[in-house]
Amino acid sequence: MRYPIIEIEVTQSLPTIKLSENDAGIALIVRHKDQAIAFLMQALSPNRVLTSAEIAEWIAKEVGNKLLQESIREQLTHPTANLADFPSLTVAVCTKDRPDNLARCLQSLIKLQKPELEANPRFEILVIDNASTDKRTQELVTVLPSVRYVQEPKPGLDFARNRALHEAIGEIIAFVDDDVVVDRQWFNGLMEAWTENPDAAAFTGQVLPYALETEAQILCEKRGGFRKSFEKIRFGQILPGNTLYPCGAGVFGVGCNMAFRRQIVLELGGFDEALDTGPSLPGGGDHDMFYRIIRADYTLIYEPKYLVFHEHRRDYLSLRRQYSRSWGLGFTSYVTKCYLSDPPQRKKLVRLVLWWLKYELSQLLESLLGKHSLPPDIFFAEFLGGITGLLGGYSRSCKRIEKIRRQFV
Repeated sequence: MRYPIIEIEVTQSLPTIKLSENDAGIALIVRHKDQAIAFLMQALSPNRVLTSAEIAEWIAKEVGNKLLQESIREQLTHPTANLADFPSLTVAVCTKDRPDNLARCLQSLIKLQKPELEANPRFEILVIDNASTDKRTQELVTVLPSVRYVQEPKPGLDFARNRALHEAIGEIIAFVDDDVVVDRQWFNGLMEAWTENPDAAAFTGQVLPYALETEAQILCEKRGGFRKSFEKIRFGQILPGNTLYPCGAGVFGVGCNMAFRRQIVLELGGFDEALDTGPSLPGGGDHDMFYRIIRADYTLIYEPKYLVFHEHRRDYLSLRRQYSRSWGLGFTSYVTKCYLSDPPQRKKLVRLVLWWLKYELSQLLESLLGKHSLPPDIFFAEFLGGITGLLGGYSRSCKRIEKIRRQFV
């Protein structure tokens, strides 16, 4: 069971696509003049043939307005991204015991770091090796002269992120996870976002699936995966129509593809090391930083051209664990931290928790009735993880982190 992911450039002749006997559907990444403007997917029978006319009809139905918007945008005058004006950039990759994933990620970054016709690297690449159990990561980076290697012995993603903040030399620091591959337009997307919003403190971008080769990966994407809109968004102090803003931090983006003005994050005290700690609490650190950026009266930009491809969990148990720990426990631990540290927002945070409870129960009921593409145990796991977070998840993590800090004094 797999969905092949096919790139379609709409300014060129559309292909005819024949699925194999092992295919259960298809996903399209639709590009307009090399910019990704849409992601489409649907279940199809094995060996199905999609003609170019059928593909054109599908794209026109789903993306017609977006294509018109892009055509109009081309006619308008807008700031042009210029490398000479772009601030210095460090790209940090925090990793632990995943040299194969890291090698793939670095390969995609190095291609953008120094294009053939440019004399100097466009940005620094910094690998933070976070408490790895062997030398494979160090050995990998040693043979890459344009990549800098730093060890962070304290286990936990936000320990590694904070180490990157202090080791980086760039005015802007971008974080990508080791299980992503950056798109060929990724760097241009970040430059464009900065050029259009030079006052912004943070940037997030689009995240599409790297592969849809297993049932778990397809289920993840059917629920939306890590995808966001293909529209630019400028987040300020209000978001019309969203009464829970900015507490529902998932609206901003995700930590596998984010960038910040480094000095501003340092002034905010860096990442909360009690969130995104690893297996015990693998989430919340990114949402917490996005929330604090907005609460400190800064602007955050979502730019869809700032695109990465993320390799989702390949097996079902890992996917269920992600829903439970990262998206259940991580989310409610983040909310608890906000409740404790930001009293003016407490009424809104309570409303957010009530909304979340209602949403989770409705999704579970829908699944139990056979009206949802995901099975009930996924929603039950996420709900249980969230309840665990509400019952002291953040305070327990703070105690664990203090113990780790004492071990490495």
